[in-house]
Amino acid sequence: MKFLDKVRQLCATVADANWFGHLVTGLIVFNAIIVGLDTSNYLHTRLEHVFLWINDIVLIAFIIEALIKMMSTFPRCDRYFRDGWNIFDFTIIVFCLIPATGQLATIARLARVLRVLRLVSVLPHLRVLVTALIHSIPGMFNIVLLMSIIFYVYGVAGYHLFHEVDPTHWRTLGISLLSLFRIVTLEDWTDIMYTALEHYWWAWAYFLSFVVVGTFVIVNLFIGIVITNVQEAREKSLEELKGEVYSDDVIAELRQTRDALKRVQDELEQRVQVPRN
Repeated sequence: MKFLDKVRQLCATVADANWFGHLVTGLIVFNAIIVGLDTSNYLHTRLEHVFLWINDIVLIAFIIEALIKMMSTFPRCDRYFRDGWNIFDFTIIVFCLIPATGQLATIARLARVLRVLRLVSVLPHLRVLVTALIHSIPGMFNIVLLMSIIFYVYGVAGYHLFHEVDPTHWRTLGISLLSLFRIVTLEDWTDIMYTALEHYWWAWAYFLSFVVVGTFVIVNLFIGIVITNVQEAREKSLEELKGEVYSDDVIAELRQTRDALKRVQDELEQRVQVPRN
């Protein structure tokens, strides 16, 4: 049992070390470079075995990393899976274990690309952004619902107004919605407007009103929600870091107090033993 405790302490020390985090980050970046080089037909033909060899080494390294993190929580290894980022990393490792042969070859190659996503889990700033985006989903639902209603109203109106003069962009409701999506992205939307203006001088009001409502208002609402959640995620991250610092300080003070009490106890024992002699 003492041996397991020593192993756990060693794994915990390694998992919390800065050099270990930097090493994992470097492996992920290196893996990303190799995955990119493997897309070259010239390099793939000549270095296929080298790429496979490097892929196996990186995968083994990631498995060892996961085992170290699990052992750092021994015997409560389930704590490893309480962290969503650990589950994310472990899932990618499981996908990477799919053999790159037969019908699963394509999935195995895609799994190698997924390992690049691990940069999100090892870089704290990216974690904050992803956390903020996830927390923004409930707030975005109402905006998406509002946007869907606006799209539907403008899509039906655009079909009735312009499907005869511009069937390319307005011949059906589905095509009308695709045209509105093109307009809201501001990608060559003026071409659609000028086609309608050739037949109806007032068509500018339809397009400009949709651009103002769909692009400037709705998009700004999205941005506002994301910025708010990013700020909240950063504040939460700072609070967690402060909590860790405070807990470390308390542990250090307790150790100092224990050492001081031990010294006092030793002095008292020495004084008691002197008269007996």
